[in-house]
Order: sequence, then structure tokens, then C-alpha cells
Amino acid sequence: MTKKDANKMWGGRFDSKPTDIMQQINVSIDVDARLWPHDIALSKAHAEMLGKQKIITKKEADTLIDGLNKIEKELQSSKFPFRPEFEDIHMNIEARLKELVGDVAGKLHTARSRNDQVATGFRMWTRDAISDLVAEIEGFQTTIKTLSKKHAKDVMPGFTHLQPAQPVTLGKHLDAYWHMLNRDKSRLQDCSKRLNKCPLGAAALAGTPFPIDRDFTAKKLGFDGPMENTMDAVSARDFVAEFLFACAQAGLHLSRLTEEIIIWSSTQFNFVALSDQWSTGSSIMPQKKNPDSAELVRGKTGRLTGNLVQLMTMMKGLPLTYNRDMQEDKESAFDSYDTLKLCLQVMNGALDTAKFNTDQMLQASEDGYTTATALADWLVMELGLPFRDAHHVTGKIVKLAEKKSCKLSELDLKDMQKIEAGITNDIFKVL
Repeated sequence: MTKKDANKMWGGRFDSKPTDIMQQINVSIDVDARLWPHDIALSKAHAEMLGKQKIITKKEADTLIDGLNKIEKELQSSKFPFRPEFEDIHMNIEARLKELVGDVAGKLHTARSRNDQVATGFRMWTRDAISDLVAEIEGFQTTIKTLSKKHAKDVMPGFTHLQPAQPVTLGKHLDAYWHMLNRDKSRLQDCSKRLNKCPLGAAALAGTPFPIDRDFTAKKLGFDGPMENTMDAVSARDFVAEFLFACAQAGLHLSRLTEEIIIWSSTQFNFVALSDQWSTGSSIMPQKKNPDSAELVRGKTGRLTGNLVQLMTMMKGLPLTYNRDMQEDKESAFDSYDTLKLCLQVMNGALDTAKFNTDQMLQASEDGYTTATALADWLVMELGLPFRDAHHVTGKIVKLAEKKSCKLSELDLKDMQKIEAGITNDIFKVL
């Protein structure tokens, strides 16, 4: 075997090819194939820049771009011949380019490395993923806003410690999730702003002696400009960590919502019923209607949190600049994007078709002495009691209601006046 035959990518340095096991751990095409639109786009921009700067001829640049356009069509029509021996999507495209345009394909990699190539493509993918997730969040926010307005006056118990606390409205309760999602959207958008600097031109780590135009390629690819430090450009993955945190936090918010939906849909609460489209049954108990859409979303929160931990654990001990460990940065990002998008779509559909039992909510708001705080506030505002004294008086009144097995609004005024003489009939306005 000649050195040329040893390895199709770097046969000049190696006398033998990798073992089958080494090949198995080395290959990433099954994961990073989805980066192909971004690799094609950045490669075309790079080829155009090389021609503009006369690093290669215009004819060579046009040939490269024409070949890349043909590969793009193959990928779009699922006719591209993926081959694991070329490891990743970047080398697969370059190998196919050589088959289509000949040896001139080797000039595409002039003044760039896979290090800056990968970093650029990954930033472009993350930017697009964020845009997609923001659209999903906004769609869900629209559903929540519609429900919030519809139920703006429907009273329900608000909870602390899962115990009835104070009466609120269903509209206000749902609106809290609109604001949570709005912060999730803002976090993703902020991440997109910070990552929008272009690594292309950093080459392996120290730049390149070729007279490239990094501003040209950055602008061509929609970046705000090139990354200032070439070592940082190829090694930074904090944009991935930030993206994964934003996904995990959004998932956490969805999980809190699903937990409430699950509790509310129980027979004991009977606050909401999910539609049959977003529920499942039991294989043995024919009466069951389970809120599995919510439970599955709640369960997937662990994936989102785990992906964040995986990336940060992988990165924490790496010296500058690129290390092969960083091949493990994409799968978690792809999975978090897919998972969060699915969860948002599921919860949007489930909530949009849910039926809220507002009569049951109103009845529940009258249990648990939820107007006790309003009573204490009335004692402060109307009688001038210090709040701690009002709190103490209210506690005694609640205890009296418990003893009589009645609601606060059902207590006799004279019984309350035995505890605090200043109480008047106006108290029932807040009870």
C-alpha cells in the first residue's frame, strides 16, 4: 500500500489507514450532515472571495461555485452520495466536488481550515435554529395571549406550596407563561446577536498569509463582521452553551406548565380537559384518559438539561485551540433544537384545544380561605391595624371558620366582631 492509498484525506503523512474501530469513533457524517446548506453557502462565499482577491483565477472560482451548485441540487434531491470514509459533511462535499470539477476542487481549501470552516457553519446553523425557535415561541405566545384574554375574568385559586393562597384569574395565571416565554425568546435572540461574528479566515488557528478579505465573506454570509481573534474564532463554543441554556430554560418553563396541566386535569382538580387529540388511553383500564402530551414534554426537559451539561463538561478542560473532543458539540445542539421545537408545537396544540372548567375553578377559589389575605389588608387599610396585628386577627377568624366548617364569607359579623370589634359589614365586600 502506498502512502497515497493509506488515507484519502491525508495520505501524505500516514503509512496506514485507521482501524475499523478508529474509523467508527472518528466519523461524524451521521450527525453533521444537516450542516450541508451552511457548508455549501460558506464554501461558495469563500470561493468567490478567493477569485475576487486573485488568490485563484476568476475562472477557477466560477468552476468551484458551479460545482457547489450542482452538489447543492444533489443534496436537495437526496441524491448526494454520502460516504463515511470522508468523515464529515465538509470532506464529503469537497470529495464530491473533485469528482465533478476535477483537481481544481483542491483549490477551494486555500486559506481556510476545517477548524474555521466548521466553526462558521455551526454558527450559521445555530443562527437559523434560533430564528426557527423564536417563531415557534411567538406562535405559542399568540395562543396563550388569546386564552388569557378569553379568561381574563374567570376566577380560580392561586397557589403557593400547591395550597390555595389567593384568588386570581385564569387569564392572569396563563399570562405568567407568556412572560416566561418572552424571556426565553429574548435569551435566544441575545444569543443570536452575540454569535453573529464570522470565524472564516481564521484558518487552523493563526490566520493565513494569503491576502483574504474576511469582511467580504462575513458580510456575504450575514455576519456582523469577522471574529477579532483567530484563536478564539476556532475554539469558542460558548455560543453553543448559551444556546443550550436558552433551550433548557425554555424547556423548564414548559415543564412547569405541563405539571400544572397534569394536576389540573386530574379528577381531584377537574380544572381542564385536554382534547382526545392530545391525550392517550390505557391498555387495561378503559376509563382512563391520560394527559400524555404534557407528560412527554415534561419528560423531555431532562434531555434539554442533559445536553447543556454534556457540552459544558466536554469543554471545561480543553486548552486552546481546536481539539477533536469538540466534534461532540453538535449532537447536543441538534437534539435540543429538535426537542424544544417539538415540545413547543405539542404544548401549543394541547393548550389551544383544551377546555377549561371555569365553574370548578371558581368553586375551588372559594375553598381554602383564599380571601384571608384580603381580609388582613382590609383590617390595615380600614381600621389602621399594624399588618402583624391584622395577620394575627385574620388567623383567628380563619380558625373560627374552620371550627364552624364554613367559608369566611359565611361567618356571622358578630362572631368576627368578638375577635376584632372594629370590623363592619363592609368586610364582606372583600370576602
